[in-house]
Amino acid sequence: MNHIFDWVFAQYDDVPVHLVVLEMIAVFFGFLSVLYSKRENILVYPTGIISTAIFVYILLVYGLLGDMLINAYYFSMSIYGWYFWTRKVDATHFIPITRTTQREKWWSVVLFVLTIGFVFGVYKFFDKWNSWTAYVDTLTTAVFFVGMWLMARKKLENWTYWIIGDLISVPLYMYKGLVFTSLQYAAFTVIAIFGYLAWKKNLNKSPEVLLK
Repeated sequence: MNHIFDWVFAQYDDVPVHLVVLEMIAVFFGFLSVLYSKRENILVYPTGIISTAIFVYILLVYGLLGDMLINAYYFSMSIYGWYFWTRKVDATHFIPITRTTQREKWWSVVLFVLTIGFVFGVYKFFDKWNSWTAYVDTLTTAVFFVGMWLMARKKLENWTYWIIGDLISVPLYMYKGLVFTSLQYAAFTVIAIFGYLAWKKNLNKSPEVLLK
């Protein structure tokens, strides 16, 4: 067990203490955000905003542009989702969880393709195509962009995108040396599976409260 801890913390030997602390805080609020999302709780957004704001800074320092763009996008979509989730369908009920419409499926494809093109351009501009991780970053960014958009619109299928992206991110972040973040995505994968099941159970049911 000691060997495992030694290996984990060895990844942070040359990392400033404040970045390690910030990463742990961001991971903590990230966990809260995903758990609140699973419960269809509006606190998913304020906790998510805190987590993503911190990660934008950390990833900028690390030079991980694709990951930074993901979190900057999460930040802005969290504001949109906060507004969308609080809309009401009548005097006492809020927007329900629904399945993705055919129109939204097409928009998902468009967003996926545009995201890949945008991230490719960013990496090209900053000359960051120096590792195979850049290609994986591009893919995961597109997957997560679509997932976040669908979550903000309370679509059941958002969890499918989270599961795919989380599974890819676990070994990716471990390789990059962000061990705590890698472990976070491993836990996110499990939560996302249960999130899908919980949302499916509440499909088309308009909640009366958003703080659960």
